[in-house]
Amino acid sequence: MTTAPPPLLSAQDLHVTFPGRHGAAPARAVDGVELDIGAGEIVALVGESGCGKTTLARTLLGLVPPTSGRVSFAGKPLEYSSRALKAYRRRVQLVLQDPSGSLNPRHTVYDAVAEGLRIHGYGGDERSAVAQALSRAGLRPPERFFLRYPHELSGGQRQRVVIAGALVLEPELIVADEPVASLDASVRGEILALLLRLRTELGLSALVVTHDLGLAWNIADRVAVMYLGRIVETGAVEQVLTAPRHPYTQALLSVLPDAPGTPVLLTGDPPDPSRIPSGCRFHARCQILTNGEAERAGVAEACRGRELEVLGGGGERQVACHWARATV
Repeated sequence: MTTAPPPLLSAQDLHVTFPGRHGAAPARAVDGVELDIGAGEIVALVGESGCGKTTLARTLLGLVPPTSGRVSFAGKPLEYSSRALKAYRRRVQLVLQDPSGSLNPRHTVYDAVAEGLRIHGYGGDERSAVAQALSRAGLRPPERFFLRYPHELSGGQRQRVVIAGALVLEPELIVADEPVASLDASVRGEILALLLRLRTELGLSALVVTHDLGLAWNIADRVAVMYLGRIVETGAVEQVLTAPRHPYTQALLSVLPDAPGTPVLLTGDPPDPSRIPSGCRFHARCQILTNGEAERAGVAEACRGRELEVLGGGGERQVACHWARATV
């Protein structure tokens, strides 16, 4: 009997807590997360602003050490010495949402892409490596872009330069934080198609952090929906986005342009990681509790008072919701 290979990247019972300011309660930005990303898999991490998804992504990159729990890569726990993190960041690269902020306006495209090679003491042919990375990112012929500056490029071209800067070290996984949020709609499809092509050609894995469920639908194999520091629903993208079971996922989907029915307007206070409620952490804003469906299903008290367990990090369909489980 063959055993399945370990996930390429894995978070196990991950917690990240920041101290409160001026005597305020600590902020539990990541509050118990299990998340696996397999080799060649694209996972979308979805949620509204303030849900903890960027903190989780930074922790997976080793930029923020966890308060407890651990991050593993290729089956080995991540170490936080300078040497270990430098080696890790050759294998896992970050792509930020704002290419203008990611690129030094005084550096040419060549220098921007070559920076990672120089930091890591690359011993090969630098010019060839830069040209190959630019070509893979869709900037061809690459030599035509070597001496250009960021202000001479379009937004889509700048994002391709950022992607080339990540690719030049030949990583196994990229973490893309809102990779198309600052781009025109006409360019977004090109960048998404590029990420999918890189997965096909290079076997690249990706974690795509986004608030946009439409983007997740177009690019991801699997989706993890995050609310107030935890994954509340996860599974194959087709399962979750065609038949969402968690009320929060339903609300996020309801405001997409082509969504059927009436958009769900969430009431109550926005999520505050320093004031996590008892019971289901979404219950204070939950439309299912407000409209009486949870009461009719006999789970209203559980919603308000019984906390749900942390979901597993694998690929199976899971939901952290008393009502969804009662009405299967």
